[in-house]
Amino acid sequence: MPVVVVESPAKAKTINKYLGKDYTVLASYGHVRDLPPRDGSVDPEHDFAMKWEVGADSRKHVKAIADALKEDNELILATDPDREGEAISWHLEETLRKRRAIRKDTPVSRVVFNAITRSAVTRAMENPRQIDGDLVDAYLARRALDYLVGFNLSPVLWRKLPGARSAGRVQSVCLRLIVEREMEIEAFNPREYWSVKALLATPRGQTYEARLTHFAGRKLDRFDLADETAAALAVQAIESRALHVARVESKPASRNPSPPFMTSTLQQEASRKFGFGARQTMNLAQRLYEAGYITYMRTDGIDMAPEAVTAARTEIESRYGASYTPEKPRVYKNKAKNAQEAHECIRPTDMSVDAASLSRLEADQRKLYDLIWKRTLASQMAAARLERTSVDVASDDEQLRLRATGQVVLFDGFLRVYEEGRDDDAVVDDGDRRLPQIAEGEAAEKRRITPEQHFTQPPPRYTEATLVKRMEELGIGRPSTYASIVTTIQDREYVKKEKGRLIPEDKGRIVTIFLLNFFRKYVGYEFTARLEEDLDRISAGKIDYKEVLARFWRDFSAAIAETSELRISQVLDVLDEALAPQLYPPREDGTDPRICPKCGEGRLHLKSSRTGGFVGCSRYPECRYTRPIAGEGAEGEDRLLGIDGEDEIWLKSGRFGPYVQRGERTEENPKPDRASLPKGWRPEEMTLERALTLLSLPRFVGEHPEGGQIHANIGRYGPYVMWTRVGEDGKEQKTYANIGDVEEVFTIGMNRAVEALAAKAARGPGRSRQAAKPLKELGEHPEHGGPVNVMDGRYGPYVKWEKINATLPRDLKPEEVTLERAVELIAEKAAKKGRKPARRKKAAAKKG
Repeated sequence: MPVVVVESPAKAKTINKYLGKDYTVLASYGHVRDLPPRDGSVDPEHDFAMKWEVGADSRKHVKAIADALKEDNELILATDPDREGEAISWHLEETLRKRRAIRKDTPVSRVVFNAITRSAVTRAMENPRQIDGDLVDAYLARRALDYLVGFNLSPVLWRKLPGARSAGRVQSVCLRLIVEREMEIEAFNPREYWSVKALLATPRGQTYEARLTHFAGRKLDRFDLADETAAALAVQAIESRALHVARVESKPASRNPSPPFMTSTLQQEASRKFGFGARQTMNLAQRLYEAGYITYMRTDGIDMAPEAVTAARTEIESRYGASYTPEKPRVYKNKAKNAQEAHECIRPTDMSVDAASLSRLEADQRKLYDLIWKRTLASQMAAARLERTSVDVASDDEQLRLRATGQVVLFDGFLRVYEEGRDDDAVVDDGDRRLPQIAEGEAAEKRRITPEQHFTQPPPRYTEATLVKRMEELGIGRPSTYASIVTTIQDREYVKKEKGRLIPEDKGRIVTIFLLNFFRKYVGYEFTARLEEDLDRISAGKIDYKEVLARFWRDFSAAIAETSELRISQVLDVLDEALAPQLYPPREDGTDPRICPKCGEGRLHLKSSRTGGFVGCSRYPECRYTRPIAGEGAEGEDRLLGIDGEDEIWLKSGRFGPYVQRGERTEENPKPDRASLPKGWRPEEMTLERALTLLSLPRFVGEHPEGGQIHANIGRYGPYVMWTRVGEDGKEQKTYANIGDVEEVFTIGMNRAVEALAAKAARGPGRSRQAAKPLKELGEHPEHGGPVNVMDGRYGPYVKWEKINATLPRDLKPEEVTLERAVELIAEKAAKKGRKPARRKKAAAKKG
């Protein structure tokens, strides 16, 4: 009975259903070996020899496979059909041979399938092959390059830039994209311009809108109406002239559907339509693939198998009719600059199954499946037929000309099923409107003339979708790496995501400027893309992977050696100069932007700390002025709120957020009074009065009727009242009770405070907190019994069963957790802790 190995237990479960009892299907749980994070794991001095290590979590899975091979003397490696999958199979075979679990007479074969369906799995089992050495070599080259860059460059960052976490061959290039976009935005100067639109009417009273395109007998460019005065002159010119329809032109047009999804376009569209991050999209797609609903989700390909095209066309005709099915199937060719090993597009495995048929799936999985199903069907549907009309309206003296545009959908074609989303920076067609019946020569009545002010806009910040799109255009990264790269730069705190936009942190900006100044070649877009091309050539068997490694290491090791001699002060001087336009922009009053605004004597200079870079005064410690590198007035800059007596009251920003402080820290006063801003208090709204109320805490409320004093304060867990009194044993006793609103700390009276403390006392000792109420009750554990609930925790929602708490993945919302998914999470958590859930004991039979 052959042993079949796949990556995940979910995939194993689906495949086992198709193969039956004649096969033993086991999961490797991903990669079983990796390069240990220590010096010498890749040795350039000995032909780039690599030292692999089986992970602690993987040992038990390798043992399970080895134990199965004692009984069944045949191994079939059925991991994913890409470089990573090939590498996992290679690692497994190598590891098992070292353990002598594979004997000389043990047949070992490799099978691949692009979809986990009965027919695909059966076909793959009938066509086994050996492990592809070229694909493995491409993986080895990528892994060695990533190790050599990360393991040699990251320590340079740690030494030269305290607070920097790591650098990576592709992650640093991706970070550069985000930082350079932010610098473009900061350097952008908006330019004013105006346009004029007119609401016109036909002789029959039907209205339409037109824009001024020609003024004073010449065509208007974007900035020709530069201000309100110019726009007013144009309005006056229109109002003082009679208008007529000079030309009406209608042209047929068509719109073709977008090709089916590959990895990058799926991530982009899921972000546009649902706000999904790249990692969330890939997690959902992985589960759909492992359950057999879609084809493999890491691909550069947009071509579709002939049988899938036929199935799609059949489904289109069945659902929508023959008019929606083109005469010939649509053929899509891969256009990627560096197409990976050929894989099919991402599509449903069964075209007849729509999202409504999959009610048992979680909501987000259903959404993604619906997107894939609609895009796939639309890609094989007839084009939409349109009629586009443009109307020129002119004055009799030809000094003015206005244009109205519109279009009508004559046949919706693929639009009946699907229309691709747009990015924020996409050009929106102004003609997507219907015009009334308009005839040449007829008069155009003026109903309303409106001047409109505009300003040029900076380029938008990247979303995960537009970042992946840009990476793909530059040839950086691959389908298997997009999501992990975007996630890594956020986990390293180089980038934060706000309202779906990626914004560089100060730390990320400093790291990027450092790399651009000292390792420019290695964060170059073309260099990174050429390396990707080399990896593609290795996988095609056209080049030896060790040649690529040797060429890279020769120059890279020299750059590392040069930089290691630099002192931190030298590095900061270079970065300070490179960042000067952003750090020290001209001040409105014309004063030197490098003069400290606090003491007026010191000069500002870039400094580093464990939490990133900042700008500080050269007179430290006499002057402790600091601000973030985002510039004066940015969030986090020290701000003097006013004077209280002889003390300055400051608003500052620290590691744990904004706070107010009385005076400055000196040798005589090393710990000045300070108070964090409570939740809901915005730094920009802080005044001297509000700061003094915070610094006055704790606030005395009054004497408790039973003795002792009551104070109100704000603590780590929010606002509270505290009753302090002397107990019978002569020791001080304190009782705390939470109150609902921060503002109440400053207003609460005795009656309300005593009431809150009494309610706390009524709950009794040891019961200061009520039992948490579940966010969602899922029912009994199907194997072991006991309630399974979704709870709200201090660090986010989690699944609870008995003593096991499993945090929900970022992409899984509490209301969408099913009992099946919760049990999987519990099992994974239990496996990590190395314990098995205890089986529920059966209740003893009652004695009669």
